[in-house]
Amino acid sequence: MRRDGKLIIGRLQEHGRARYPFGASDDLSYYLKVLTDHGERTLWGKDLERAILQSDTSPRTGDLIGARRIDWKPVTVTGRRHGTKGDTASAGDLHTRRNRWVVEKIKFFAERAQLARRVRDVQQDARSAVRSRPELASTYLSLRGAEEIAERRIADPKDRERFLALVREAMASSVKNGEPLPTIRLRNQSKDQVQSAPTQRAARRDEGRGR
Repeated sequence: MRRDGKLIIGRLQEHGRARYPFGASDDLSYYLKVLTDHGERTLWGKDLERAILQSDTSPRTGDLIGARRIDWKPVTVTGRRHGTKGDTASAGDLHTRRNRWVVEKIKFFAERAQLARRVRDVQQDARSAVRSRPELASTYLSLRGAEEIAERRIADPKDRERFLALVREAMASSVKNGEPLPTIRLRNQSKDQVQSAPTQRAARRDEGRGR
């Protein structure tokens, strides 16, 4: 399930594992302390550790960074009941959600915004765009795959145009938010191309509008 969050910008103060919220009785989580224009802010979430470790720009303490929630999924965790002597016992299942984060140096998001503008530009020639920004190759392959699907499956030209506009916008938003650039896989040469995640989202959105 998607949940695109606002980009949080600030100076990375510290980060690491801790018991939420800095208590001694809860499960380990992960936190980032960021000094923003509005003061210090602490972000919590187990996925923040992955976001830091797998980041493209390897942000460190003191760097100006951006952090954004790009997705979340429902999870079920076992609740804990704490006694006066410090012992714990299961208190049943707790239904909550786990956020997925992107954490990068701020230049990463500036570059992604530029890439997103290229993707949104319908007048942009795909070959010239890929020559100047090779990292967009998979995005344009995904767009081409969506065009082929639309040509085969959507008879009405207006519906086809609307579907492709939704796909392009979904991909541009994905790029801007800092998500991994979309990729295309082939099941085999005799079968359809597998749709990228933004293409699938656009298709579901189009169906939801009553196509």
